[in-house]
Amino acid sequence: MNKLALSIVALSLLFFRIEIKAQSLINSSGNSEKFRLVTEHLLPNVVAKDAPPMSIHERMEHYKVRGVSIAIIQNYKIVASGAFGYADEGLKKQMSWQTLLQAGSVSKSLNAMGVLKLVQQGKINLNTDINQYLTSWKFPYDEKSKGKKITVANLLSHTGGLNLHGFPGYEKGKPIPDIVQVLKGEEPANTPPVRSMFEPGLRSEYSGGGVTISQLIVMDVTHQPYDNYMNPILRSMGMSTSSYSQPPVEKKADSVLRYQGRNSYKMLPVNEKGQLAAGYNLQGEEIKGKYHIYPEQAAAGLWANPTELSQFIIEIQRSLKGQSNKVLDQKTTQLMLTPYIDGTAALGVFVDDMDGTKYFQHGGADEGFRTQYYGSLEGGNGVVVMVNSDNGAIIDEIINSVANVYLFKGLNKSKQTITVSPLVLQQYAGKYQTAPDVVLNVLFADGHLYVQMGQGNKAELFAETPGKFVLKEAAVEIEFVKDDAGKVVKAMINEGGIHEAKKIE
Repeated sequence: MNKLALSIVALSLLFFRIEIKAQSLINSSGNSEKFRLVTEHLLPNVVAKDAPPMSIHERMEHYKVRGVSIAIIQNYKIVASGAFGYADEGLKKQMSWQTLLQAGSVSKSLNAMGVLKLVQQGKINLNTDINQYLTSWKFPYDEKSKGKKITVANLLSHTGGLNLHGFPGYEKGKPIPDIVQVLKGEEPANTPPVRSMFEPGLRSEYSGGGVTISQLIVMDVTHQPYDNYMNPILRSMGMSTSSYSQPPVEKKADSVLRYQGRNSYKMLPVNEKGQLAAGYNLQGEEIKGKYHIYPEQAAAGLWANPTELSQFIIEIQRSLKGQSNKVLDQKTTQLMLTPYIDGTAALGVFVDDMDGTKYFQHGGADEGFRTQYYGSLEGGNGVVVMVNSDNGAIIDEIINSVANVYLFKGLNKSKQTITVSPLVLQQYAGKYQTAPDVVLNVLFADGHLYVQMGQGNKAELFAETPGKFVLKEAAVEIEFVKDDAGKVVKAMINEGGIHEAKKIE
C-alpha cells in the first residue's frame, strides 16, 4: 500500500502558478487538427458533467510540469508528435520532439528485446539457470529459493522471486558503482544486494534487481559493455539518438549522424543547446545536477524520446505480423508478448486486455522523469508520453485524450462523475486498515467525501456509482462493500491491483 500512500500525498500538495512558455512543435503528417484537439481537451481520470475543456498548457501549470513530449501511432505509422514547454527552464531550452529524456523502467522493454536477440541467436536459453551465463558474479542461492533455479525468463517477467523494485540513481559527481557492486549491494551502491524473497516461478513480483542481473548476463555473454551491445540495436530500429550510455553524452554540435538503414548515415541538425532534458521534482524544482546517473542501465538507464520509442513499438507490431525482423523474428516477438506465469507480465512488457483490445505497455520513473507507452497487438496503434517531472499525472490525461480523439479502444480511462446524497456518503466515513501498520481515513465534510493517509493532506473522492469512487488525479478506485444488513464493512482499493481494507472504526 506504499504506492497508494504516495499517490495520495502527491495529489494533495498545494499548487502554485508557474510561467510556462509552452510551444507546440508538431510533426503531424496531415493530422494536425486531431492533434490540436488532443492538446486542447485533456481528460482527467474524473470528468465532471459540463466541465470546460482543459488545455495541455493549463494542466502543465497545474501539475508544475516543465516539459511534455508526445508521439501518436496509427496504422503502424507515427501520425503526430509534439513537444511543449521547457526541456531545461534554466537554460531557456525549449522541449522539442528531438529532446532526449530519461525513460526509466521503459528501459526494461528494450533490454528484453536485446536479451531475446541473444536467445534467437542460440547464445542464451530462456529456461536455463542464470548462473550458467554469469561469469563475473554468481547469484547466491539460499533457502528462500527452495532449491529452484532462477531462469532468464524469470528475470524478464519478474517471476524470479527477487527483491529491489527500483533504483534512485546517483547524483552527478558522486561515486558510481559498477554493476557487480550494485548486485552485491557494496559501496558505493545505494541499494541493498539482489537476493531471493521467495522461490522462483511462484508469481510475478516486480524486480528491477532481477532485470539488472539480465544486464550482467548480456555483458558476460557478449564480452562487451552493455551500451556497446544495446545501442546498435536501437539504431537498427531507427532510434538514432537514443542511448543506454551512462553517463549520457550531451550532443551540442549543430548536426548529428542519423541512421538511414543498411549501415547508411546522414548528417542532420540537432538542438543547438543540446538534446538532454533536465528533470524536475514535484515542486517544479530542478533535480540537483539536472538528472541522475543509472549504472543499472537495463532497468532504468535509457535516454530516448517519444518519436524514437514509437519506432520500437512499430517494430514490435510489424514483427508480430511477420512484416519486419530488424531485431526479432515473428516467433521470438510472439514469445516476448506472451504473459509468463501470470496474466499480464510478459518478457519486458505487460500485456493488458482493455475492453477487448490488447496492448503491450510499460511505464517508467527515474528521478525527475516519467514515461508511459502503449502499443496495440493488432491494428498498429499506440501512444508515447514523456515528461521531465516527478509528477506523471498529466500523462494519463494526455493518453485519455489521445484515445478519445483517435478512437483507441480501451485507453480512455476517464470517468464521468455523478452526484451522491450526503446521507449515503456519510456511511462510508471511517478508518480502514490497508496494511498492519497503515490506516486509510475516509472523511465526510461539507457534503463531500475525502481520503487521508495518516496525518497527510486529504484528497477528494468523486462518485462513479453510489458505492464506487475515484481520485481525480491518480489512477485509484475505491469501492465500498456492505454486508447483508447494509453496514459498510470494507473497501476494495484498486491501484495497480486490488487491495482489501477492512473498516475498523
